[in-house]
Amino acid sequence: MNEITGFQRDILYVVAGLGDPKGMRVQDELEEYYGSSVLHARVYQNLDDLHEAGLIEKGERDSRTNYYRLTPVGRERIENRREWEQEYVDDLVAEPDG
Repeated sequence: MNEITGFQRDILYVVAGLGDPKGMRVQDELEEYYGSSVLHARVYQNLDDLHEAGLIEKGERDSRTNYYRLTPVGRERIENRREWEQEYVDDLVAEPDG
């Protein structure tokens, strides 16, 4: 995951959680999380970059709308990242109040 940006990682998490979302749905979720607007072009450029990197699949829902889903490599990257994060969260939670 170190070869992608934090914004791209957030996109992967959104795609993983929504099950084949269209780009506008990804944008809506990011805006809700960030609490501010996210440029349409930024979302779609990063979706394309993640697709080119083999982390998400891009398919056609109809002639005007695409859907996105994680590839097996994308899913593995998220799982590895979550395991790494959990190591530190577990340590934090296990520490006595002090």
